[in-house]
Amino acid sequence: MLRSPGALHNLKRALSMGVDVVGGIPHFERTMADGAESVRILCEIAADLGKRVDMHCDETDDPMSRHVETLACQTQRLGLQGRVAGSHLTSMHSMDNYYVSKLIPLLREAGVAAIANPLINITLQGRHDTYPKRRGMTRVPELIAAGVPVAFGHDCVMDPWYPLGSGDMLEVAAMGLHVAQMTGREAMRACFDAVTSTPATILGLDGYGLAPGCRADLVLLQARDPVEAVRLRATRLAVVRAGRVVATSPPAQATLDLPGRPAAVDWTLPRPS
Repeated sequence: MLRSPGALHNLKRALSMGVDVVGGIPHFERTMADGAESVRILCEIAADLGKRVDMHCDETDDPMSRHVETLACQTQRLGLQGRVAGSHLTSMHSMDNYYVSKLIPLLREAGVAAIANPLINITLQGRHDTYPKRRGMTRVPELIAAGVPVAFGHDCVMDPWYPLGSGDMLEVAAMGLHVAQMTGREAMRACFDAVTSTPATILGLDGYGLAPGCRADLVLLQARDPVEAVRLRATRLAVVRAGRVVATSPPAQATLDLPGRPAAVDWTLPRPS
């Protein structure tokens, strides 16, 4: 709750000490009205201090949890376009198509990005369902098609909500691909972008990318292209930080012990002719 002057003072003090992003959980407030008010207050603080906003928003199966609509409205009102993201947005999966046909264009016009968390979203959501069970993840293909930037996050790693996490963003991309049924080649590439270039854009990172003058923060994968990287959960041959190699792994290679067959096999498939 942010209604008390003391809570607001402490938040502003923390932000002034170097916090870069303002966040909140409006659907955890006691009423929908309180949630909307918290979004307004947090966005105003971010606007005043020149910070970004990442709102933990509508992580529920309740289609009436619509705080992302308020987030988009406040983003436009305060001129925060391009600096705001709504994380999770799982209630959108349960909303009717008519309302979503209004909501998604509103997000695009407001410049609000969406961050899905495939592993945790499909683990936590739909727990109250019998059958059929909802998938729980937000409407990734529809958001991308409308021009809304969509990133995939890992969220929980090893905690009570998700004890199986390994921080593997290729696993995240693969799960997002399956849940969203994005199995076309361009769609699969979009899932790879959702764990690489798109989140870098949402974060406003400087010096990101493979170009002269960039920071040279990168992971070298044993894969021919992004689709193969996701399909095979490619081995990370090297991790580079600011131009310095900080970790390496040997290439993955299968060894055969079969008469008349090669002793070593590159288990990546050849490119189609």
